[in-house]
Amino acid sequence: QVQLVESGGGLVQTGGSLRLSCAASGRTFSSYAMGWFRQAPGKEREFVTAVSGFGGMTRYADSVKGRFTISRDNAKNTMYLQMNSLKPEDTAVYYCAAHRLFSDLGSRPEYWGQGTQVTVSS
Repeated sequence: QVQLVESGGGLVQTGGSLRLSCAASGRTFSSYAMGWFRQAPGKEREFVTAVSGFGGMTRYADSVKGRFTISRDNAKNTMYLQMNSLKPEDTAVYYCAAHRLFSDLGSRPEYWGQGTQVTVSS
């Protein structure tokens, strides 16, 4: 079992920045690919970004490329999402997710966090 806890959400103005964190339980953090999804009101949850177990591979949704950066610190069992140049359309609940396979994380995560709200005001 892997337990995931997000933090760092909040209210920010258009063009601002936020950094989300996802702390994971367990001693096998590096065995899991990690990623972020988001769900805006009235919309389906969508993939945002993912990183492989040791950080060698990353993937981003087109909507966030060049603005968001995913990273992880395996010594701290923590993953991060640096969000820059935020737009109102980035407003959503952001969820941390994990899967043992990087290739499967985007479609069917094994574990989810509880979510953290990000609101971007115009």
